[in-house]
Amino acid sequence: MQASAMAAADSTKIEGFWSNWKCQAMELLYWRNLKQSGLVFGSLLLLLFSLTQFSVVSVVAYLALAALSATISFRVYKSVLQAVQKTDEGHPFKAYLDVEMSLSHDQMQKYAENVQYYINSTLKELRRLFLVQDLVDSLKFAVLMWLLTYVGALFNGLTLLIMVVVSMFSMPVVYEKYQAQIDQYVDLIRTQVNSVVAKIQEKIPGAKRKAE
Repeated sequence: MQASAMAAADSTKIEGFWSNWKCQAMELLYWRNLKQSGLVFGSLLLLLFSLTQFSVVSVVAYLALAALSATISFRVYKSVLQAVQKTDEGHPFKAYLDVEMSLSHDQMQKYAENVQYYINSTLKELRRLFLVQDLVDSLKFAVLMWLLTYVGALFNGLTLLIMVVVSMFSMPVVYEKYQAQIDQYVDLIRTQVNSVVAKIQEKIPGAKRKAE
């Protein structure tokens, strides 16, 4: 009983963590806080554009040098200021140095369980698609992979990442503003796709779902 209660409590904590994380992500993507969303969006774009011009090692090294230059300059400035004013305020970053940054065993276990869950779910779904558990779903997946071959021929990975980041920070706002119109067109497209899939299921032996 006690083990079950502890497991339920851990599950509740994990769900609460992901719920809080999703809320924060939604606030960023919907630009609830303009400064915060702008900072994250600009930083991601700057990082990705930097990777298009330099190697990963160079970008990491430049970022580390920029951060060190800022912190060292500030440390020297505060030390000189304290010497001139004859004050003893201590280390300028003492408040941050005292912050606990280590992960507890429970936190590590929680993150590991979440990663394990997503990996297992992904592997099961890939097994289902590649071993043709459902013929229609496997055909959809094959069409998607075929379309991706053309996408890959037009764009490299970094360009796609830049497009994904721009879409993530723009499409939610556009959808929120024009939700009614977009939903109408999406419903029309979904109806057409379902009609085509139904016709394919009728013509291909074994393509009908088990539920039917």
